[in-house]
Amino acid sequence: MPRTRSTKPAASESTDTPASSLASKHQLTPRQGPSPGVFILPKAATPQARIVTLPHPRNGKPSRYLVCPETGLFEFTKISAPNSAPRSWLIETRPNLGDDDTDKKESDPLVDIVSSSDMFVATAIDALFLVLPSLVDATVPKGSDEKTSLFLSSDDYFDKLPEESSHLAEILQWEATRALIESRMEVICDTVEAGDEKMFRLSEKKLLATLLAKAERISDGGLPPTLEEKFVKRALEAPILLHRSSLAAKLGESQAAVETAVESDASTPVTDSAQSQSTTVTADSNSSFVSQPCTAATSFAEDSKVEDAALTAIQASAEVTALQRLHVAFDFICSRYIPAATVEQLKRYLSQADMCSVDFSPLDKYLAALAELRAEAIAANSTADYSRKRMRDGEEDDLVQEKKRKLEEEKKKRRANESRGVRELKKVNTSGMMKLSHFFRAK
Repeated sequence: MPRTRSTKPAASESTDTPASSLASKHQLTPRQGPSPGVFILPKAATPQARIVTLPHPRNGKPSRYLVCPETGLFEFTKISAPNSAPRSWLIETRPNLGDDDTDKKESDPLVDIVSSSDMFVATAIDALFLVLPSLVDATVPKGSDEKTSLFLSSDDYFDKLPEESSHLAEILQWEATRALIESRMEVICDTVEAGDEKMFRLSEKKLLATLLAKAERISDGGLPPTLEEKFVKRALEAPILLHRSSLAAKLGESQAAVETAVESDASTPVTDSAQSQSTTVTADSNSSFVSQPCTAATSFAEDSKVEDAALTAIQASAEVTALQRLHVAFDFICSRYIPAATVEQLKRYLSQADMCSVDFSPLDKYLAALAELRAEAIAANSTADYSRKRMRDGEEDDLVQEKKRKLEEEKKKRRANESRGVRELKKVNTSGMMKLSHFFRAK
């Protein structure tokens, strides 16, 4: 009879462990419904602050905002961990306790687990962005093909905003919030008094000046390193391949000139008179030989100076870099808070001196020259001799390494799927054996 192992625990095992050591420190109660979220609210927010739903200024979709009658409006920025690192929140809260120390010791904290690691941070948002979609929507009179802007009251603009899942009517009942929105409307609008009511009309010039002022504050504080590297430095970087090829050509010409000069000196016979003349000349010019450099070395140094000048001539100046940084900040604001149709119109106003207070002409000229250099570099690369071995850049090296890694993974998968018999057959020495196809040849 085969022997079997006993599955009963030994007497000295976990049966002797006290139950108190296995007890959990915190007792979690089961939850019904979705998991709560983690929100970071401003410290100055009052208890009257509410999380409401308002149409997003960019696309009009319902979005969540925090509205406080005293501190203003806030939008929620989502901060999440990468999907490859699943995480959760363990939140511990303690109830309000009295001054007695015994009550503090006896009370147990309330512990809750949030399965999602997302965090929502409330950041301030300008109230004019929420009303801007209705301001840019001009009224079209009957029988007219062109849009005309009219002076309208604030209520007329509020009624043009989407009302689906919107709490705008509720927050407008707070006098402080309504006054805040109307005061921000005055910044970008022309106003007139009609009796006891103030009328508004959007001014594109004021809107552009307000957005540029916001962009200047962002650019003066400095863009994040990733945005600075991608949208400022790389966008203004000139192509280097064209300069490298010209440098190689100049080096080749200088070396060929030196070799030609050496060959001509070696092939020319030297007579006695010439030797005597060269001796006298050398004796007279020994003192000035050190101070006079070689002609080939002089030409090479001049070529290197010319090449250095070519490399530094297309570098962006501090003014062009600042304008590019300002333009990136302006594009970010427009892509985040301004409707798409209005963005195209505002970008056209940037090139008009009567509308824009900032002169972007140095940046435009530099970008035009840079586009020509890049086109020349592409044309030079397309006509170059690709039979020569060229150095791979970092991106190509990454692609090659990625392909090698994928091939190695596929080989490992095929080896893992092979049976033991196939692996043993591969080890057999078949050097003296005939192939199977030999027996099926035509006789």
